[in-house]
Amino acid sequence: MSYKAMESTAAPLYPIREVSRLTGVNSVTLRAWERRYGLIRPQRTPKGHRLYARDDIERVERILQWLNRGVPVSQVRELLDQPETVETPAPQMGDWSSQRQHVIHAVDALDMGRLETLFNQSLALYPVGLCIAELWQPTIQQLEERWGDQFGATLQRRLLETFLRTRIGTRLYHANQTNSGGELLIARLPDDSSGFWAMLMALAASAVGYRIQLIDGEVALSELPMAVDRLGVKAVLLASGQAERSDLVRRQLPRLAEQSDVPVCLVGPVARIRVSDFENTEVAVLGEDTTQALSRLRSIVDNED
Repeated sequence: MSYKAMESTAAPLYPIREVSRLTGVNSVTLRAWERRYGLIRPQRTPKGHRLYARDDIERVERILQWLNRGVPVSQVRELLDQPETVETPAPQMGDWSSQRQHVIHAVDALDMGRLETLFNQSLALYPVGLCIAELWQPTIQQLEERWGDQFGATLQRRLLETFLRTRIGTRLYHANQTNSGGELLIARLPDDSSGFWAMLMALAASAVGYRIQLIDGEVALSELPMAVDRLGVKAVLLASGQAERSDLVRRQLPRLAEQSDVPVCLVGPVARIRVSDFENTEVAVLGEDTTQALSRLRSIVDNED
């Protein structure tokens, strides 16, 4: 039985922005699923604007279920179009491992054109949160583990850092114009010179509707209360891929959290490495996984409201 969008004029229809809000899938990805793979077929207004029925939204949710189970997007349509009475076979493993190796090879070769293609393709074909969790976060972890003191490591790190800062910064700028969620202040901690974790968290939070103020560089913790007051943010997220200094972890961050009018949260590997140091403090440890961190953040921000 082939898929057909609901045509009843009595049924409610939703614009693409509302579907993006309801499902967590950005509009660029929804359009890519339609144009490249025929996964969804929304109706159109006389002016060409997309309108989605409830059936379309449920189909998007089923697409996400398959993607989250590791099925490549190119194989999803065949699974969706199978009759419901036929037992669906277990999905094959996705190609995330292969994609991670492609990114690493592009970084090794300093092939910025290839890196650009891989970045754009991944975010066009999969939800942002899934891309970060399965591709960009583990790839950066793997790169950081192998870089060490090897020749060329500094150049590779800085080029990747500059690449992600530019691409993610552009996405944040445009998303901030339309996102209606609360505003977050995201910054890196002093020992994390690259800022990878702050950038990935900013991208993930933006994709679920938050407006982001990303501080691109080191900032004194003593100045953050002024930023909170002037910017009117809902929470402060501090990220690091390093263990950070003991004095900062055990004294400065807890003191900042006590004095702050909004939640002060910790994300990235530092949240795993130093979790025991923040017991009995007001610092909210969100964890290393961006998806789990966003879930915990949402509950914290909602309680504040």
